[in-house]
Amino acid sequence: MSEQSNKNGGAGIKASDLFIRCLEAEGVTHIFGVPGEENADVMMSLMESSIDFVLCRHEQAAAFMADTYGRLTGKPGVCLATLGPGATNLVTGVADANMDRAPLVAIIGQASTSRLHKESHQNMDAIAMFRPISKWAHSIGNAETIPEVVRKAFKVATTEKPGATVIELPEDLAKAQVAAAPMPADVTRRPAADHKAVARAVDAITAAKSPLILAGNGTVRKRASQQLRRLASKSGIGVVNTFMGKGAVSLDDPHCLYTIGLQGRDHVLAAFERADTVIAVGYDLVEYAPSFWNPKGDKTIVHIDFEPAEIDVDFTVAVDVVGDIADALWQINELMNERHGEDLPLFDIGEHAALRTAIANDLQGEAADPAFPMKPQTVVNQVRAALGPDDIMLSDVGAHKMWVSRYYQCYEPNTCLISNGFCSMGFALPGAIGAKVAHPDRRVGFICGDAGFLMNVQDLETAVRRKINFVCVILVDGEYGLIKWKQQNQFDGRHSDLAFTNPDFDLLAKSFGMWGKHLDGPDQLAGALEEAFQQTGPALIAVPVDYGENIKLTQRLGNLEAAI
Repeated sequence: MSEQSNKNGGAGIKASDLFIRCLEAEGVTHIFGVPGEENADVMMSLMESSIDFVLCRHEQAAAFMADTYGRLTGKPGVCLATLGPGATNLVTGVADANMDRAPLVAIIGQASTSRLHKESHQNMDAIAMFRPISKWAHSIGNAETIPEVVRKAFKVATTEKPGATVIELPEDLAKAQVAAAPMPADVTRRPAADHKAVARAVDAITAAKSPLILAGNGTVRKRASQQLRRLASKSGIGVVNTFMGKGAVSLDDPHCLYTIGLQGRDHVLAAFERADTVIAVGYDLVEYAPSFWNPKGDKTIVHIDFEPAEIDVDFTVAVDVVGDIADALWQINELMNERHGEDLPLFDIGEHAALRTAIANDLQGEAADPAFPMKPQTVVNQVRAALGPDDIMLSDVGAHKMWVSRYYQCYEPNTCLISNGFCSMGFALPGAIGAKVAHPDRRVGFICGDAGFLMNVQDLETAVRRKINFVCVILVDGEYGLIKWKQQNQFDGRHSDLAFTNPDFDLLAKSFGMWGKHLDGPDQLAGALEEAFQQTGPALIAVPVDYGENIKLTQRLGNLEAAI
């Protein structure tokens, strides 16, 4: 046995203790989860660890917490569940992290290996279930391999593009005595982009007459946004972000042309109609299909991402720059300096000034509207005013997501979290807990619908118990508003029965032992937000909302005359 193994307590160590030491070696500080009988040994080992176990009230919520923690820190968020129903409850949150490119490691219990080959209580092939929704899923079959399995799970989860991995530990193996030690957490440098591809990208940019930059989810990671801002400034090209690319370029930067993602003909979509070249940076097709912004397939597309471009008839790339995004952008910036020097910027960003002004005026047009029930855009604007440049905003999924995506603009990357890959309702409440654990010094707020709020409402108790302050703004309409909106658009205003009843939100908050307020006037929201952020635990504000604005927005965007 090696000296290092003896030094790390490898001889005769209990497998569950080794497992936790491996997590510590990976830098894990928090695990979100709901334990069960089959991972009792792991939980006992955790009691001797520096890792903080955040006891949750539902496994789906635990996975969403880990999902958000991973997005914000760049380190895998870790969640834990037992076998059977515990594992199945993790599925939605794990799938969300995987499709939204958030590093996550899920740990699940399993029955003893002595009964896995036959019909037995709660025994199911959980690994087969997780394989389609993760980057890698593995059941430990030999306790001696725990260091390698844990190291691989964390490495795969963080390798671009990030995503979810799953480790299953059978209960009898957790009890075993092993002679092994944790592996050191290595750092892998991502490959640089090919210099010929970089040169071709600069050629395409130089030859363009009306280029645009499309900033996607990949631009909010690591140093990518810094280099993207340099490229925009150096070239004079306007930047449009996807829902998940918010903050890649600050909203007060003249190169920021705000957000694309709605399927109507918004202002910025008209800019794409004019563009002959699109530089797609960190853009995932799951965010917003290229058929919406390149329906004729006539754009010269420069794709800059960690992986080669996806195959899509409307996303046929002229230049595929594959490698670390920040490095690729740095190389492009340096080559533009070398080639063009004093001629930079190549394009006049002032040509987009009228468009930028039109969008800004549109977004602020009803910021202080006195209507009640409140207009969704008014609510979003007031929430934006209550949060600073570095504070964190989350959106759940529903009609409100469309309004948050269009109206909530950002100064910094990763300050507005929207699930637009997997798009799961119930994401925001537990996600806010994960965000606050990752950044306890920042304000964290989220907007959700009354439907999505109740999908993970049980974990309000987790936030109350742990005194985690976030502010939940619930838009109350008593319907599945987004489904109604889409049905109305598709079926000439008709829709199926989508109405439901709600609890008394004041009493609901009181029952959890937290602060809550149901607004009965439009002038109360700003004050309620400030009071809510002063609480020692979570706070909720229920806001009656007029979703008649949905159809009005559809009609307005369909007939929009864009300023170019």
